[in-house]
Amino acid sequence: MGTAYKRILLKLSGEALMGDLGYGIDPSVVQEIAQDVAEVVNQGVQVAIVVGGGNIFRGVKAAAGGMDRATADYVGMIATVMNAITLQDALEQIGVPVRVQTAIAMQEIAEPYIRRKAIRHLELSRVVIFGAGSGNPFFTTDTTAALRAAEIDAEVIFKATKVDGIYDSDPKHNPEAKRYQTLTYNYVLTHDLRVMDSTAIALCKENNIPIVVFDLTVRGNISRAVSGEPVGTLVGGWCEVS
Repeated sequence: MGTAYKRILLKLSGEALMGDLGYGIDPSVVQEIAQDVAEVVNQGVQVAIVVGGGNIFRGVKAAAGGMDRATADYVGMIATVMNAITLQDALEQIGVPVRVQTAIAMQEIAEPYIRRKAIRHLELSRVVIFGAGSGNPFFTTDTTAALRAAEIDAEVIFKATKVDGIYDSDPKHNPEAKRYQTLTYNYVLTHDLRVMDSTAIALCKENNIPIVVFDLTVRGNISRAVSGEPVGTLVGGWCEVS
């Protein structure tokens, strides 16, 4: 199977790592994700990953409960590092070289984020996992994914979720919901589809980075997406809405 991309950024939500658990990390799910990533790496694709922390701590929710928003976001950043190290371990156990880089210095467990170093790791076929978000409160890990993708010249962002694309309404509550095949950045922004926050979408639009939203829970979907198969929904400036 050929690949359509040379360098990608994979955005994983924290919730993706907890599987059917209500909280935390499901080791079997992490191992499955690692296997799928390894399959892509073995095809010669350079893979960077941004992982969220919502399975452990969600800053926005904590702030809504009365916690200082900046403090809550910093705690959420630390949660993403826990996920990053867990994923690193799963990948290393199956022979995939990995480096974790964090936007908040944690020198005993990870490298600091250095753009040139991250690119060099990718060129040497190492997976790079970006932890601690952007290092700034009030910004989501979706925005971090868009930012890092632009910085490392990734050709595409793959946003791995628990649904098989973007719908015009919630498919869990509306069986008639329509799944889009392709969308423009402007359509996503003006219709407030919430696949990623508006800052992330605007960054992708400005840097012409397409976004593919697909279902992570189907084994092999990462490889299918990277090979250019029409899985999920493609968001791009040149797309027709369909």
